[in-house]
Amino acid sequence: MSGPAIEALFAPLDVGSLRLPNRIVMAPMTRSFSPGGIPGEDVAAYYGRRAMGGVGLIVTEGTVIERPSARNDPGVPFFFGDQALAGWQRVADTVHAKGGRIAPQLWHVGPRPDPHVTSWTAPGPVDSASGIRSFEGPRLAPMSEEAIADTLAAYGRSAANAVRLGFDTIEIHGAHGYLIDDFFWHRTNLRTDRWGGQTLRERARFAAAVVTAVRAEMPANMPLIFRLSQWKGLDFEAHVAMNGREMADWLEPLADAGVDIFHCSQRRFSEPAFPGAEMNLAGWAKKITGRTTITVGSVGLNSEFIFGGTSRPAGIEALLARLAKGEFDLVAVGRALLADADWAEKIRAGRIDDIRGWDPDLRKTLY
Repeated sequence: MSGPAIEALFAPLDVGSLRLPNRIVMAPMTRSFSPGGIPGEDVAAYYGRRAMGGVGLIVTEGTVIERPSARNDPGVPFFFGDQALAGWQRVADTVHAKGGRIAPQLWHVGPRPDPHVTSWTAPGPVDSASGIRSFEGPRLAPMSEEAIADTLAAYGRSAANAVRLGFDTIEIHGAHGYLIDDFFWHRTNLRTDRWGGQTLRERARFAAAVVTAVRAEMPANMPLIFRLSQWKGLDFEAHVAMNGREMADWLEPLADAGVDIFHCSQRRFSEPAFPGAEMNLAGWAKKITGRTTITVGSVGLNSEFIFGGTSRPAGIEALLARLAKGEFDLVAVGRALLADADWAEKIRAGRIDDIRGWDPDLRKTLY
């Protein structure tokens, strides 16, 4: 690979105070290697290897805010408390020492349990829009106004921690059916108060309030990233927005509240967001809001993550062509970077045959 397309992938980009040397983002991937919620030296070394391998921006695994049920796995790290924050300080320092940039992803799983974790249960109560944990099971109690207020405050405290520790930017996880996304989707937000509504613009109020709480703790020129998706853990074919008009109702309140970068998660980045149009979700987000966007979804591999199994390295020529024409601005790479910390440098050098493929057993180690 050579020419203008590959040059676009390695072109620098500035967004506010964030100065990126290239357009490659390490996608957030839950690793569950932080026992007791405390990231250790192995976590710092793991992220440091990706920074040394040439990734422009690292977005960490989901790190949870200070709410009882914010995580669904005991190995998921906290982003609060002295011990956890000392661990994240070590992570940020390691990445910066390797020349990288890093963002914590602030996360609350909401009502979504992890089906692989059966011997541990988070303390209650479970936070959710309307108490829908599954469409077959019984309804739980929806979040009260007091719980919502405490959750917003917890997001703000974690944002302040990120700024104090010297992170370069912050990402809010608002995708995949977790807490914030639970408020977006009409099938899981049945509330009749100010946090519900028939339209997406109304159901986006909770997310906008989270953005406002986080933004209030950040320097004005520090960019804020928001991750979103159409698909859910409960329904891989779900759509929050059915067309561009509904997507504007979804994203405009978030942009107005202070989102600078939209991280648009798809199962396959190559698929159009809506029938009859070629642009993917990140392309539509950029068109509607004018903000910087990140595309993600099975980049660099020949199969999508949902079906599991091994996956071979795949060419990225189509991705590069879309990036070069400006459909989106940044490219997030998940399993390909988990399998090969030097993926970015190997792409730059044209060493495609040297890239390691994906094997699910890699989940068991923190390489």
